Amino acid sequence: MDKTLSRREIGFRYEMIARRYLEKAGLVFKESNVTLRSAEIDLIMRDQKTWVFVEVRFKRNSFFGSAADSINNKKQKRLRDAAAIWLSKRGSHFNTSYRFDVFAITGNQFEWFQNAFN
Repeated sequence: MDKTLSRREIGFRYEMIARRYLEKAGLVFKESNVTLRSAEIDLIMRDQKTWVFVEVRFKRNSFFGSAADSINNKKQKRLRDAAAIWLSKRGSHFNTSYRFDVFAITGNQFEWFQNAFN
């Protein structure tokens, strides 16, 4: 990894990797980096009729746990709240089909957790 990149640039790079991976798996990209009430939704995608809110996490190594391990209950709540606002702005609500996925990158290992929390 190039040490001259900012955290934002690194985040963007890994979000693009996740986006391409998910698109190849059949999901359709809708939006990225949506900030609502102090929470950022990294990727919003569509899996047929299901809205998919994707949290992308990157860690250089697993010395202190994997990238997926870094998503605590507080982060999950913030993402749920942001997704609720996003859906309501579009005339939808949580009766709409949705899920929260995590795309975790630890070192060079990718893991995609579908319906990671609800």
